[in-house]
Amino acid sequence: MAAPATPAARDWEALARRARWRRTAGQSLLIAFLVAVSLPIILPYFWMFTISVSARTGGVESVVLWRASSVLVPAVVGFGILRIFTDDRRRLWAGAAAIAAAALLALLLLVGRDLHLQNYRFLWNPDIVEEIRGAATASIQFPSVWVAFRNSLALALTQTALVLFVSTLAGYYLSRFQFPGRGGFLQGLLVLHAFPAMTLIIPIFLLMYWSGLLDTLTGVVLVITTLELPFSIFIMKGFFDAVPWDIEMSAMTDGASRRQAFLRVVLPQVRVGMLAVGVFAFIKGWEEYVFVRTLLFDKQNWVMSLYIFWVSEDIMGVDYGIVAAVAVFYILPSFLLYIFCQKFLVQMSLGGIKG
Repeated sequence: MAAPATPAARDWEALARRARWRRTAGQSLLIAFLVAVSLPIILPYFWMFTISVSARTGGVESVVLWRASSVLVPAVVGFGILRIFTDDRRRLWAGAAAIAAAALLALLLLVGRDLHLQNYRFLWNPDIVEEIRGAATASIQFPSVWVAFRNSLALALTQTALVLFVSTLAGYYLSRFQFPGRGGFLQGLLVLHAFPAMTLIIPIFLLMYWSGLLDTLTGVVLVITTLELPFSIFIMKGFFDAVPWDIEMSAMTDGASRRQAFLRVVLPQVRVGMLAVGVFAFIKGWEEYVFVRTLLFDKQNWVMSLYIFWVSEDIMGVDYGIVAAVAVFYILPSFLLYIFCQKFLVQMSLGGIKG
């Protein structure tokens, strides 16, 4: 015969139930808050994608927009909740596949007959933008979207490589070596990053003109790289600060040179920081508009930000389905980059930053 529960045991059970209730209530409130603040952000992207695959010349029915959003938004929210409450990788993939399959089936049933890819015909027919604009509005002749895409890719990749190379070496030197004026140099990096870049447009324009780099991608790369370096150097210094000096010293004691210790021991320890700096540098170069708008004129030097600006300016009132399709094509590289790098970005920690 089981012994009756003592008052102390009943107290512990009550406390455990109360703790579980509080934890559940807290998580529910947190999820509700995250959903509430996320909807104004994700809805415009869903609408943009929906318009790009449903709009036709002459307009798009709002019912298609709302039906698609009523499927896509709950699917994304459900996936977010699944990520919060599921730690097992196999269950996560199974749940994500079930959510994706249910969302796809619902989309096919609700708006399947209204979906099409005609708005993406600018990818295989570059002259379609000129045809839509018509001869009456042809104040600017558009280049192929692939020319703008190639220029954006070259700009972003080159700028990313330069920022990574310089900030890694400079961050290591600032972290490991003492030299006169080091403290002032670190303070100067933060001060340089604090000034709005808009205030530098006229001086930069004149420098590019005098140096013969105006209306060249090289000039824009150098400008964006210069503006991004102060903060990137400071970030990389923080990652190098978090690597113990003893590890590097042990490698040199065992016979490695300073360069070998840096490449084989220290650098792998800061790969997350390098990845984070590289991702942010790429995004900055890919989405840059102010300086490319100021420094580039020839249509063969256009990048995607200029292309989508002029497309929106010229044909938004005629065929906004193509404008939405160009916008989806524009954000696709950034979206894929974040998807593949997100698990490393969430691990980013500056550790202890030494002065």
